[in-house]
Amino acid sequence: MTRKLSFILTVFFVCVTMAQNGTPTDYLSAQFHKEKRAALRAKMPNNSVAVFFGNPVRNRANDVDYVYHQDPDFYYLTGYKEPNCVLVIFSEDQMDKDGSTYNEILYVQEKNPKAEQWTGIRLGTEGAKTSLGFDVALNGKEFINSSINYSNFSNVLFKEFENDYRDSKREKADLFKLIQAFKVQVGYTEKSNSPTDSKMQNEMNLKKNITSKKATLDSKSIGTYMASLREKKSKEEMVLLTKAIRISAMGQREIMKAMHPGMSEIEIQGIHEFIYKKYGSEYEGYPSIVGAGNNGCVLHYIENSKMKVENDLVLMDLGAEYHGYSADVTRTIPANGKFSTEQKLIYDLVYDAQEAGIAEAKIGNSFGMPDQAARKVISEGLIKLGIIKKEDESRKYFPHGTSHHIGLDVHDPGLYNAFEANIVVTVAPGIYIPNGSDCDKKWWEIAVRIEDDILITPNGPINLSAEAPRKSNEIEALMNEKSVLDTFSLPNLD
Repeated sequence: MTRKLSFILTVFFVCVTMAQNGTPTDYLSAQFHKEKRAALRAKMPNNSVAVFFGNPVRNRANDVDYVYHQDPDFYYLTGYKEPNCVLVIFSEDQMDKDGSTYNEILYVQEKNPKAEQWTGIRLGTEGAKTSLGFDVALNGKEFINSSINYSNFSNVLFKEFENDYRDSKREKADLFKLIQAFKVQVGYTEKSNSPTDSKMQNEMNLKKNITSKKATLDSKSIGTYMASLREKKSKEEMVLLTKAIRISAMGQREIMKAMHPGMSEIEIQGIHEFIYKKYGSEYEGYPSIVGAGNNGCVLHYIENSKMKVENDLVLMDLGAEYHGYSADVTRTIPANGKFSTEQKLIYDLVYDAQEAGIAEAKIGNSFGMPDQAARKVISEGLIKLGIIKKEDESRKYFPHGTSHHIGLDVHDPGLYNAFEANIVVTVAPGIYIPNGSDCDKKWWEIAVRIEDDILITPNGPINLSAEAPRKSNEIEALMNEKSVLDTFSLPNLD
C-alpha cells in the first residue's frame, strides 16, 4: 500500500469514526496543520529548531480546574487539544539511531486508563499518528529525557515563558509580585526538591555531557513567524471563522427580538450563549460583555450583574468560538425597543464612523486607516453635538483602537502592515459617556459600540456579521418582531 493511499484511508477511518460517535466532522484537517508546520519550517533560519509548549492547566479552586483551552499557536500547528504537550520542529531533516529521517516530533500525554476515566480519553502516541498525521509522536516523559543537543543548533526558537500566575509587565502589584513580596516579608524558604524533581535532576545529570553547553536562544522571532502565518486565513479556516461569526450574529438577532426592560444583564448573556450552543459552538471566544447604561462605559465589563436593564441602552460585545475560531460582534440596542433622541444621535454617529472605517478596510491601505477615518467622524460629530470643543478631546469618549485581527484568538496575531487579501479584522468604533462627564447631563450613561468582522478582498471589504442589523431603524424594526422566547417562563423560586 502506498503512503498516500494509507494516509487517505486513515483520514477516512478517522472521519467515519467521528461520525459514528456523533462528534463533529468539520474540524481542520491533519493536512491543514501539516502544511502550516511546513510553512513555518520554510521561514526558520538554517540549522534551527523551534519548540512549542501547550497551554498549562490552571486551577480554579481546590480540585476544580478552569476549562482547558489549547494554546492557539500549538493548535494551529498540530490540531492537538490536550495539555502537557510539546512540539519540536527542525529546519532540516534529522536522523535517528536507526538511520530514519524526521523533521518534527510531537510529545503528548501518555495513555492512562485510570486518569482517562476522570478526564476523558487521551489521544496517545498512536492516536497522534493516525488522527493528526505525525510520523513521530512520543510520550511527554521522553521529552524530559530527550537526547536533543540544542547547542548544536544555530538558533533555538521558542516563546517566552509565563508563570501560572503571570508576572505581568503592566501591573505593578499583580499576584506574582504580591506572593514574592510575602515570601520576603515572612522569610519564606523555598522547599527542597520533591522526589519527582530530584529524580528528574538525576536523569538530566546523566546527560550532562549533552546539556552542559549553552544553546543560542531566540524568544522573539517565533512570534513574528507565527503572526505572518496566522494573519491571512485559508479557505479551510474561513469556513470555521465564518460560521463562528454567523452564529454570533444570530445571537444578536435573537436578543433583539427577545429583549425587554425587565431583563437582567446575565439573562441577556444567557440567551446569547444559548444560541451559540444551539449552533454547536463549544465556547465563548472571550468573557461576554453585557453592559446596560453606565455599565456599558466600562470597556471590558464582564460582571453583568444589573438585575433590570430598564430603559437603558444595552451594549453587547460577545463572540462564539467554533472549533477554535472566535468571532467578535458588538451591538448596542435600547432595552425598551426605541432609541431616545439623545441615544439615537450618539448611536447614528457611531454608525457613520463605522461606515467610514469599513470603507477604508481595503487592500493596500495601512492598518490604521479605518481608525483614522472613524475617529475623524466621531471627533467632528462630538463637536457638533456640543459634547467636546476640540477634536483632541474625543479620546476620552473614544479611548480604544478601532481594529484588530481575529481568528484562533479574538485578538489574533498579525504584522499590522498594509491590508492584504484574506485578512479578517474588526471595525469597532465607540462612544462612552459615563456619569460625571464634562458635558450636559442628558448625554450621561450613553455608551455605544458597533463592531463587525470584515474580510479584506480584492473586490473590497465584506461584512461577515452583517446578518445582525446595524442601522438604528432596522434595530427598532427587528425588536418589534415576536421572539420564540416571548412565552418562555420558569417557576418563581423566591
